[in-house]
Amino acid sequence: MKDVLVPDIGDFKDVEVIEILVKPGDSVAREQSLISLESDKATMEIPSPEAGVVKELVVKLGDKVSEGSLILKLGPGSQETAPERKREPASAPPKAATPPPAPARTAAQVVTQAEPVPTEPREAVASLPHASPSIRKFARELGVDLARVRGSGPRGRIVVEDVQAFVKDVMRRPAGQAAPAAARAGGVLDVLPWPEVDFARFGPVELKPRSRIQKLSAANLHRNWVMIPHVTQFDEADITDLEAFRKSNTAETEKRGFKLTMLAFLIKASVTALRQFPEFNASLDKTGENLVLKRYFHIGVAVDTPEGLVVPVVRDADRKGVFDLARELSEISKLARDRKLKPGDMQGGTFSISSLGGIGGSAFTPIINAPEVAILGVSRSYLKPLYSGKGEKGEDLFKARLILPLSLSYDHRVIDGALAARFTSYLANVLSDIRRTLL
Repeated sequence: MKDVLVPDIGDFKDVEVIEILVKPGDSVAREQSLISLESDKATMEIPSPEAGVVKELVVKLGDKVSEGSLILKLGPGSQETAPERKREPASAPPKAATPPPAPARTAAQVVTQAEPVPTEPREAVASLPHASPSIRKFARELGVDLARVRGSGPRGRIVVEDVQAFVKDVMRRPAGQAAPAAARAGGVLDVLPWPEVDFARFGPVELKPRSRIQKLSAANLHRNWVMIPHVTQFDEADITDLEAFRKSNTAETEKRGFKLTMLAFLIKASVTALRQFPEFNASLDKTGENLVLKRYFHIGVAVDTPEGLVVPVVRDADRKGVFDLARELSEISKLARDRKLKPGDMQGGTFSISSLGGIGGSAFTPIINAPEVAILGVSRSYLKPLYSGKGEKGEDLFKARLILPLSLSYDHRVIDGALAARFTSYLANVLSDIRRTLL
């Protein structure tokens, strides 16, 4: 019997066990993942040093381990002779954790392939799915059972596109329609059918058809929310001086036939921040392995219309002054309300802004407009007392400052929390200094 210890994991000590991937009696292959560890900086999997059968599991969820800590005791044996494999033909005993290399397949091929995916309980599968901790976390968030997903990566490894393909299959079906048996076997979301309720039984009702824009928006928002791991960073910007400057120029712009809104300054400031942090002005390519950094700045602006939400794009915002941006915003908003926007007017955006300042609220979590990787939400500004120093008698002094709440939703596959915090902090500084906004 062999003791399996935590190998060299660098400078990490007392790392928490967040996932146990095997149990006593399981047959494991060499390099098969046994447990997952998570520090404050990284998540890592500990592989088995050799093939065998788990005789005793020493660690449990929540334990703290370091290099040399005992994980489990491994006895002799192989996956081929493990009880879990009895349902497979004796003439074809492939190792589940290390299948032979197969030609790369697209996500669509994974969904439509004729070969059925095993539908046996997890206990009947020789090993847990071959997937990274980030993929496991992504699948858990979506409710996808990885034990029933067929991987298209090297050696059958499950990649993000495999999980996404199953979710797409669910979204293609009308609301309330259960997944077909073949699809359920393939590992799509095992959710209950949408409840069918006769609302008229409980009182008077009215059937109101949804507009075409609302239907299209709902489908896009649903896809984006399900397919993108959203995180929202909240911050505040002191716009006292900026608002004073805006008001001092309002009369001049109104003579020219348009309003100088705060949104024009937000676009200008966002471009400045996007130049500093190009990852926010980017998109993932089809493989998900490369980031497409865009050298142009087309800013999408959410416009509320009677028919629903639309997002026209202000092109080449980096080449326009604040007055030019204000004039263009006035024009595209009118086109949106008059339903005269063309499809091209809403394409090519690199970053979006959704402003609810004219309505209210203190914060919200905007949904990313794919294939973009971030969207800025703006709520209503408010007066807040901020510390301004000591008085003549040593008393604390405060001044009322106009504060603008910021809500930045970002794609966590591309942007981490630290980068998002730096972006919002930088953006807040730009907005607080008129000179930097107008550069």
